[in-house]
Amino acid sequence: MDRVLILLAGFPGTGKSFLGSIIKKKLGILTVISPDEIKEDFFDYYGFRNLDEKEELINLAWEKFYDVLESQMVMGNNVILDYPFSDKQKPSISRMSEMYHYQVITIRLIADLDVLFERQKNRDLDTSRHLSHIVKSYKKGDNLEHRKDADNLLTYEEFMRRCTTRGYDTFELGVLFEVDVTDYATVDYASLLNEVSMSIGDRG
Repeated sequence: MDRVLILLAGFPGTGKSFLGSIIKKKLGILTVISPDEIKEDFFDYYGFRNLDEKEELINLAWEKFYDVLESQMVMGNNVILDYPFSDKQKPSISRMSEMYHYQVITIRLIADLDVLFERQKNRDLDTSRHLSHIVKSYKKGDNLEHRKDADNLLTYEEFMRRCTTRGYDTFELGVLFEVDVTDYATVDYASLLNEVSMSIGDRG
């Protein structure tokens, strides 16, 4: 591969991180950059006392994300990005891809929104989920015995608003592959990976 950027986009709860792991295994050496992981690192390091402070940290995390992405592109590394991207991120990613001559592939994951809300709710209640995502104040080491008692859990109404107004289901850059993951059991990941591999090979 020669300067490839793979964007795992689409709705929350569609299994982007899982897909990223199998793409990396299939295609070889790629650097995976997750904006959410950068946010979590900032939340752990700084903490926040309210949602305004949290929003400030999120903005700082995005600045860090673009710095990390550009540093990888300067080195010519192949990259996977994992996030429910929208038009907010599109100009910066497009500009850097053109500047550093990257082939861009978008894999957009979609699904029934009611199914996704249940997945998102279960993920938020799982103890493996970073606590900062579901509380209004946070510092590293905080613990919540019963996740259902968190004071900033995502409501059905807010989830639907985000999914229907932010353009998660229309985002694309470069070559687009769209996959419906309403039922994971029916997803042909092997065929998808072959198509992505062929698309990368076609460039050469």
